[in-house]
Amino acid sequence: MEQNSSVVKPSETTNDLNTQSYYHGTKANLKNGDLIAPGYSSNYGKRKKANFVYLTATLDAAIWGAELAQGEGAGRIYIVEPTGPIEDDPNLTDKKFPGNPTKSYRTRHPLRVTGEVTEWQGHAPEQLQAMKDHLARLKEQGIEAIED
Repeated sequence: MEQNSSVVKPSETTNDLNTQSYYHGTKANLKNGDLIAPGYSSNYGKRKKANFVYLTATLDAAIWGAELAQGEGAGRIYIVEPTGPIEDDPNLTDKKFPGNPTKSYRTRHPLRVTGEVTEWQGHAPEQLQAMKDHLARLKEQGIEAIED
């Protein structure tokens, strides 16, 4: 079975080939037009107040976000547009993946939901468990998954 395949079904289409698509993985149930803003409890770690909202230009990174987010319910992947400037996510780019191959970003401004990826395939169960085990080891060592 092929993993991480998806069908993107945005609510609106564009003919602008320079437009970058961004995604946000979560367990929150949102609708088009909703804003995802900093200032709420983080989906990860100690769930402290988040100073940033995170987004990615790759479906794989969004799938990880949807699968690893805390909370009840199924993971969801939203197509989002930033309402302000974005920057590389230093939690990944500086520490784990120099050069930002995961195309992971963060912003202090809200993200507007413009659609949802309704069909996507999660990671293999053993791959997901390995990631959860890794995050648990980091937590035992007192290392936060997200430092902002």
